[in-house]
Amino acid sequence: MARSTNTACWQPMKWPDRVSVYHKLRELPSESTDSFILDVIILSELHRRVAARCTEDIVVYDYRNAKKVPLRPFMVESFQDTFRLQEQAKHEYSAAMARLMDQVRELEKDSWDRADAKEDFGSSGQAA
Repeated sequence: MARSTNTACWQPMKWPDRVSVYHKLRELPSESTDSFILDVIILSELHRRVAARCTEDIVVYDYRNAKKVPLRPFMVESFQDTFRLQEQAKHEYSAAMARLMDQVRELEKDSWDRADAKEDFGSSGQAA
């Protein structure tokens, strides 16, 4: 059950927009975990950008006994696998982004950072 949900909306959405919703576990759960936080982004397909960010605080609740309970072992295992995959993806994509930034910097050095480089101001006909 959701203990709390916080949402920050940045992009108004209305039909016929389509959205994609992505959840990320904030922390690695353990056998004693009885609640966990999901970070959420909602992407607008129409506007091609983040429309909202949410935080969901989820409590594992046993309605029969009316109390919080720890995650069951199969849940812990599944969430731990998911968290590891998230961390692996974060590492891979951070490395890819670093490589792209290095390539951009090399392009800048070869063009803008030359002593004879001049900025083109378009139709004004003036160069810096």
